[in-house]
Amino acid sequence: MATNLAGRRVVVTGGAGFLGSFVVARLLSRGADVFVPRSRDYDLTQAPAVERLFNHARPEVVIHLAARVGGIGANQVNSGGFFYENMAMGLHVVHGAMRRGVEKLVLIGTSCSYPKVTSVPFREEDLWGGFPEDTNAPYGVAKRALVAMVQAYRLQYRLNGIALIPANLYGPRDNFDLETSHVIPALIRKFVEARERGGRVVTAWGTGQVSREFLYVEDAAEGIVLAAERYDGSDPVNLGTGREVLIRDLVEEIRSLVGFKGDVEWDSTRPDGQPRRCLDTSGAEALFGFRARTPLRKGLRNTINWYLEHR
Repeated sequence: MATNLAGRRVVVTGGAGFLGSFVVARLLSRGADVFVPRSRDYDLTQAPAVERLFNHARPEVVIHLAARVGGIGANQVNSGGFFYENMAMGLHVVHGAMRRGVEKLVLIGTSCSYPKVTSVPFREEDLWGGFPEDTNAPYGVAKRALVAMVQAYRLQYRLNGIALIPANLYGPRDNFDLETSHVIPALIRKFVEARERGGRVVTAWGTGQVSREFLYVEDAAEGIVLAAERYDGSDPVNLGTGREVLIRDLVEEIRSLVGFKGDVEWDSTRPDGQPRRCLDTSGAEALFGFRARTPLRKGLRNTINWYLEHR
């Protein structure tokens, strides 16, 4: 059954963040009444704070985007914290949505939850087929457990909860901190800074022989809102482009767009992460009409331009 968001009270956890800011903009364009809780006011890892949030905001729809995230390095350093914070936030938000009797809950998962070894492209039914890749397994396991929680709450409590699994996101407003960022913003910053200081070499992690799929943040936001409006199923659904790119080719694309003329040095002592990652995105198109629209090169150019203007 379609959910008309116009006039609905929608709580977006993480709504002030990278992805959240674009989701909020789309909700407002649909006429939704949006409330964005801030971490300084509501610590979502604490059950009393989440209960206070629901009592104050009185949501009809909840979109749970808040997460502790980072690249391979950040996951290795903060593996326990990533597990605890993501698990705790999701646990309390899902339970609070059930207790409040919200009309709809949208949970955002991660493609890091897929098994390290599985067929490509990843199909939603493959999610449960093995352990995630070691470098981000605690984060991936926590998010996968929350998908199971939403399904269990649907069965026992009739909570209308859905789960979406996006590919790696990138775009304007991303995190460009080299200690915690993902691969695209890290590479953009490295190439820009090397070009400006006249550097001759940029170091990239791993071998460059692994693959990833990248989803432009504005496309992801549209997919999330479309699912909130049109999808009520129990199965998780992938959000992505369905297009796989080698990290080595990604590096060359970013180097070309930035205009860096030097060399790339591959640090093979650093982990590559999952060997391949690409999603089967046919479900999202069939179930709620989502198809990514932004080509990678255009999205990269937009992201580079934003970084140059706002760093």
